[in-house]
Amino acid sequence: MTDVLDKTGARTDEAADVITGARERIDALDDRIIGLVQERMAVSAVIQEARMTSGGRRVNLSREMEILGHYRETLGKPGTSLAMTLLELCRGRV
Repeated sequence: MTDVLDKTGARTDEAADVITGARERIDALDDRIIGLVQERMAVSAVIQEARMTSGGRRVNLSREMEILGHYRETLGKPGTSLAMTLLELCRGRV
């Protein structure tokens, strides 16, 4: 169990087991988050295409401000950074 203790930073077998299990759950959550981000990117591309086909601009800044506000209100200041990253990932994919 020494290898597991070294990998987790835990000082007991019990703590190492908890950490290992929790890390597996985090890995599964990360996979789901990545899938959701990819889905968001695809939906955003549909919106951008429809907007541009109708003669509009690719980006709607007032909508982006709404999204930034929502993330900030829900997650605090770091939420703004997260929203900015999502918006950046979703721009210009058409």
